[in-house]
Amino acid sequence: MSEPTLPTRSLPAEIAVLAERHRAANSAGIQVLNLLGSQADSLLDRLPVGVKSGLEEATRGALNVAFHTARYSRSKVGDKRGWLNTAFATAMGAVGGAGGVVTSLGELPVTTTVLMRAIQGIAVEHGFDPDEPEIARECLTVFASAGPLEKDDGADIAFLSARLALTGSTAQRVIAAIAPRMSIIMGQKLATQAVPVIGAAAGAAVNFAYTSYYQQMAHVHFGLLALSRDTGAPMVTLVGQLRDELEDETKKSKKTEDA
Repeated sequence: MSEPTLPTRSLPAEIAVLAERHRAANSAGIQVLNLLGSQADSLLDRLPVGVKSGLEEATRGALNVAFHTARYSRSKVGDKRGWLNTAFATAMGAVGGAGGVVTSLGELPVTTTVLMRAIQGIAVEHGFDPDEPEIARECLTVFASAGPLEKDDGADIAFLSARLALTGSTAQRVIAAIAPRMSIIMGQKLATQAVPVIGAAAGAAVNFAYTSYYQQMAHVHFGLLALSRDTGAPMVTLVGQLRDELEDETKKSKKTEDA
């Protein structure tokens, strides 16, 4: 009796779906930039010198708290739906933004933990166990992506290639590797929440953008890992196919605009 044939996965179709998620990740960030208008320029310059100098350390601390708290809390509280994670993080952003930089710094580890739990939940959706050390590190590498306020699409895809160099690293090495980049992203977040008058509204908007962004990027990340696992295609090949899909769509959009 022959073995049952497993259903094949259509790489082009699934890559196209992941490319759409990748494009959707940045849409909320564009809304935040529209909210801020001209104030979005040079966001990091708006932060006090003392805050900027300690930003990388604060980010590393937030990542450490998020990594350990999120893993511990999984045995106590089940994964939540994506919209619940977004709603909670949005509310936290409003609270943080209402008090300016000081309260925003205090809110940073909480929001990062919510993001980590959301990323872990998405890993589960794709058939991975966040309690496994390697998958726990994969969850961390999602934070290596560019961030929702980054205008360079190439930076978004670069994290998928960067994670190949982090495979097998300890969690602390991953945190140390991504903290410098993430500190810039979180600095943008803090600066946005510190905008006078609209701090609370901006805080809510930016947390909505960040939560939406990282959840979409987690789907891209673990979607590619699942494809690699199920089809045997090397991750580097899949990343290249996703990059090609995104570039082709960008070219089509430009042709449409020029027509």
